[in-house]
Amino acid sequence: MARKFLYFIAVAIVLVVAVLFALRIWSDRLSELAFVPAGEFVEQKPLEAGAYDKPAMWISRPGIGATDPARWQPRFADDAPTPRASHSPAPALPHFAVFFVHPTSYFEMAHWNAALDDGTANRLARIFVHGLASPFNQASEIWAPRYRQATLGAFLTGDPKASEALDLAYKDISQAFAFFVSSIGKDEPIVLAGHSQGSLLVLRLLREKIASTPLEQRVAMVYAVGWPISTTHDLPALGLPACATADQAHCIVSWLSFAEPADPGQLLTRYRTTLGFDGQPRGDSPVLCTNPLTGTRGGSAPASANLGTLMPSADFTTGDLVPAMVPARCRKDGLLIVDNPPKLPAGVLPGNNYHLFDIPLFWENLHEDVGRRMRAWQAQH
Repeated sequence: MARKFLYFIAVAIVLVVAVLFALRIWSDRLSELAFVPAGEFVEQKPLEAGAYDKPAMWISRPGIGATDPARWQPRFADDAPTPRASHSPAPALPHFAVFFVHPTSYFEMAHWNAALDDGTANRLARIFVHGLASPFNQASEIWAPRYRQATLGAFLTGDPKASEALDLAYKDISQAFAFFVSSIGKDEPIVLAGHSQGSLLVLRLLREKIASTPLEQRVAMVYAVGWPISTTHDLPALGLPACATADQAHCIVSWLSFAEPADPGQLLTRYRTTLGFDGQPRGDSPVLCTNPLTGTRGGSAPASANLGTLMPSADFTTGDLVPAMVPARCRKDGLLIVDNPPKLPAGVLPGNNYHLFDIPLFWENLHEDVGRRMRAWQAQH
């Protein structure tokens, strides 16, 4: 299971790096020609009313058992100290349910949205859930839906068809979330989590379906990693504040990982020109940066504060946690800077963008963060 997972990670990383390297060396216009679908957006029927009743519509959910990718637990390297083992036993966690939305795993330009039976997109989505949702494996339940995700090209253009593609993806996620809420305990606390496109959809869900409703009081945490959140034009509309301290619950964390010299390129260009959740252009408004090593907003932390980076082997057939490897500091523009980054076999994107490793770089800290904040939630309730 783990060997197959890491093999597919290697394939996924090669694919994504090839695509984004091309984006780096070509002009914006050529990037659109190469990766943005040329055809019209084809209106698709909503999923049937009971679509998410079917186990096959979920990558992770209760009942899957040992093959559930979100339940993977990496080990510490043989020659590394094990911070987890050195801790005194922590109080038991409350029951809580995680709703996780995976990032983009569809890169074709034939269609604006992935089909639910697209084999490549589904394999890569499972990989991403394995590596990115597994830090939440202390949860009583983890639910990660399949959905008709927007293709990569939808994030490279201002064409209205891109918005239609994201609207379709959101409709699926909204339907999946409704089933998730109906399936968990009536008062069970909820953690919303995602990465990249998944984070965007989680934030939209928070704004449109949760904020200012009774359900908002059950949201213990929001982990919207790998998507820029404007503290001026997005955050006020989401209902929850940014997390200010490490033991705060009912708040939002987010970060975007780069090494110096950092060149966010099209990421911040699109950020500045698109509308925030308040309907206004984000412009040069600050981007929310939570330091995953401290759990606080902004600031810096040395490598010694890193409890475990998930490091793949050269051939991606294994993966271990290595402590004290990666420091982190929030830059004034909201980027999370990884000084003296580790040498990775592949996957660092042009511009020193560590997007694919936003969570693996800080795997064990995020694992601990979830537990700490859920205990804080339990103490408050």
